Amino acid sequence: MKIMTALFSPTGAVERAAALQEAGASGVFTFEGPHDVFTPLVSASAVNGLDVMSNVAIAFPRNPIQLAHQANDLQLLSEGRFILGLGTQVRAQIEKRYGAEFDHPVARMTEMVGALRAIFATWNDGERLDFRGEYYRHTLMTPTFVPGPNPYGPPPIYLGALGPRMTRATAEVADGLLVMPFGSKRFLHETTLPCVREGLAAAGRSADDFEVVPEIIVSVDPGADTDHTSTRMLLAFYGSTPAYRPVLDAHGWGDLQPELNTMSKQGRWQEMATLIDDEILHTIAACGTPKEVAAHIRDRVDGVSDRICLYQPGPIGVDALAEIVDELR
Repeated sequence: MKIMTALFSPTGAVERAAALQEAGASGVFTFEGPHDVFTPLVSASAVNGLDVMSNVAIAFPRNPIQLAHQANDLQLLSEGRFILGLGTQVRAQIEKRYGAEFDHPVARMTEMVGALRAIFATWNDGERLDFRGEYYRHTLMTPTFVPGPNPYGPPPIYLGALGPRMTRATAEVADGLLVMPFGSKRFLHETTLPCVREGLAAAGRSADDFEVVPEIIVSVDPGADTDHTSTRMLLAFYGSTPAYRPVLDAHGWGDLQPELNTMSKQGRWQEMATLIDDEILHTIAACGTPKEVAAHIRDRVDGVSDRICLYQPGPIGVDALAEIVDELR
């Protein structure tokens, strides 16, 4: 099993990535948080044999040309071990924080993947760039801006998805699905995977050509945080967002979402965590000792994928990661 874990900061990224690899990690990923999503991966790509992935880069504030150059460079630096993971985020973040457009996210994301593939084909195969879509238009690529064929080929494109329409679209056009970390075994098997099968069938694709990557929130060896408070806060943050209500609905907890949403608007972040009871905590997150965490992961993803992403509220201890890897392998 390939186990990827989070790289949080550009500072000391090489040393941290090397330590995680020594502990058994197959790769590292970054997310859009307080730091740029791509910068730490430039350093981590220097660690020989380590996969690197943006998980995820928020797509809509960027344009396909920017993303193509960043992805192509990371594919070169990592010697073919980079995965371009893209996501939509939610409307409020895109419109109010990024100041970008969000309308028709499924169609927009599908078109972005098509634009990226057209750009990569121009660079690698010499095809004339002539992409004309509703949201993106790329018809000029002068030699000055052509990096030339990538010796490792274009990087694969994975999309983060939770809703049925985006999940089906991902299976139709992308190379892999990044299953959102706010999830559960029931939601994965009863909602996500059927949508994947529908998307693959609609596109006439084989499951062998598509990778499903479950992401699982992990809280291990809490130490002084004996009640997994930081993880409860993370779940409360996710649960407050309307886009994630379907996961709560799958377990009969849907009424919690608007309550958390109201509290978030009032700035009652600490109090929100108290609404995440033990049943919710242990259904959505893998908590406890490394052995217990590994057991949760194995039960959740058995038969689904040979690659997983461990998502944590904060950096995981190297020794704890090594124990989880040993248990899983």
